[in-house]
Amino acid sequence: MLSLPFTTGANAVKDLSIYKLSARFIDILAGEGGAGVGTVGMWTDSSNPNASVVVAVTAVAGIVIAAAVFYSNRGHLNSPWSRSRRKPALSPEQWKLLFTPEGKFICGGVKFLKKVRSGGVDPSIRSEVWPFLLGVYELNSSEEERRKLRTEKRKEYEKLRRQCKQLLDSNNSLKVKESSGDNKIEDNENHSHVIDSAADTEEDTSTRNSPCWKEMNPSAECSDDVSSALLEKDAGSERVTDVKTSDTDSSDSDSDSSVEVSQTFTTTESTEEKGPEVASNADSSKTESQSTPTKKEDFTTWQRIIRLDAIRANGEWVAYSPAQAAVSAERAMSSAEAVGLKDYDHLEPCLIFHAARLVAILEAYAVYDPEIGYCQGMSDLLSPIITVMEEDHDAFWCFVGFMKKARHNFRLDEVGIRRQLNRVSTIIKCKDSRLFKHLEKLEAEDCFFVYRMVVVLFRRELTFEQTICLWEVMWADQAAIRAGIRKSAWSRIRQSAPPTEDLLLYAIAASVLQRRKLIIEKYSSMDEIIRECNSMAGHLDVWKLLDDAHNLVINLHDKVETPFDG
Repeated sequence: MLSLPFTTGANAVKDLSIYKLSARFIDILAGEGGAGVGTVGMWTDSSNPNASVVVAVTAVAGIVIAAAVFYSNRGHLNSPWSRSRRKPALSPEQWKLLFTPEGKFICGGVKFLKKVRSGGVDPSIRSEVWPFLLGVYELNSSEEERRKLRTEKRKEYEKLRRQCKQLLDSNNSLKVKESSGDNKIEDNENHSHVIDSAADTEEDTSTRNSPCWKEMNPSAECSDDVSSALLEKDAGSERVTDVKTSDTDSSDSDSDSSVEVSQTFTTTESTEEKGPEVASNADSSKTESQSTPTKKEDFTTWQRIIRLDAIRANGEWVAYSPAQAAVSAERAMSSAEAVGLKDYDHLEPCLIFHAARLVAILEAYAVYDPEIGYCQGMSDLLSPIITVMEEDHDAFWCFVGFMKKARHNFRLDEVGIRRQLNRVSTIIKCKDSRLFKHLEKLEAEDCFFVYRMVVVLFRRELTFEQTICLWEVMWADQAAIRAGIRKSAWSRIRQSAPPTEDLLLYAIAASVLQRRKLIIEKYSSMDEIIRECNSMAGHLDVWKLLDDAHNLVINLHDKVETPFDG
């Protein structure tokens, strides 16, 4: 007698129906369907001339049943994030047991990534774990190699900060000269365009060429503060201001020298200055940016926007970092002074300290990757990282690792954003043709209503802790693929949990599909869908989101995924 795989609930009913249908199919083919003789009788009656036919038909039917049950269950396999299979976060005790005496991962890090992927990381060890997830450290590195690399990375970060300080000092000296009237008219005309552009913000409302940019920044549209409009302007199409600086013959040779030195900086360092580990971990995004020096005018623009964003950063992180929340006023003021931060009198010391750290690291990144520089939204991505990583140089390199993929979200041509939106659209089309046809009817099939989710990776739709949980799972997927684990150890469980570069996009599609009925029955414009997506903030279950995303990956992975290179 054929046996069914053990299933429960709705799947069990479906499997039983398949079995009964197949049994009836056997009876009919055997020619006994109407004679009241069941399949058991056909098997036991050796004198029956049709017995051999029944055996053959039963064997074929058995294969059909097995295939039907397998494929009916394929899309319903419990994901690592389902309530029944979800595991506790990686604990400090488990973390210690993952290493050999030399400080290398056991099994090449496979067990480590599986554990993080299924439950996240305990908050007490996140600062140790994240550099591995974000590619700062290789999974096959030893403790000694990591120690040397960390020292070299700290020196490289300090060099970037010195360049930022030179640019800041140069800008300040120019402001002093302009205010005193000592500089020539040419200097005033050139630099006032950059420094004083707020004066004509109301007349020039140029913004990023995206219909959803205001939806991502609703405060900019409603604010009476001119700086909000300026932020909108600089974060968009005029984020990089190309100003040609005329030659001057100032009598102040020291100041002129300072300007000349800080006019442009490149982030290129020779491989001789770095260790082999640093060279091997070279970021492709940095390679792209090395040919683009940091212009002083560009940096001035980024500097202003960074400070505006840093001051306005929310304090949701405070509950997750008691040490930084308890920072003294003296230390906070010192940090603010070191980066030239002003207009923070209304902030608590911990928020001043947090803002100063945002400024320091974002400025360093703008010099490190001048092709991207700074754009609004990047501070949203950095804030959780500096909450976990207490040393600025560690936080910076984690942010660099994060931005290897996320940097495409901030390109002015929006190529990376549009490719990701197209992926979300494809997932929805393959999963729910009715919903997709409705979106087509509303001219919303390009999925621009999830623009904000893509740009800041769900940061504004999820709580602080939920964001970190989602990001850790996403980083574990990307780390597995980066290490080639996708093609080896994980290939054996590909049907239950294939790692993907674009887990975030499946999660975004899942959040839309969860509201399919509402969208189809009640919404008649893309603006209504945008409002619905923005209203998701604080109302999402991150583990349910991951569970639904997993089912999409299982069913659609081979149909929609191609190498994504932004």
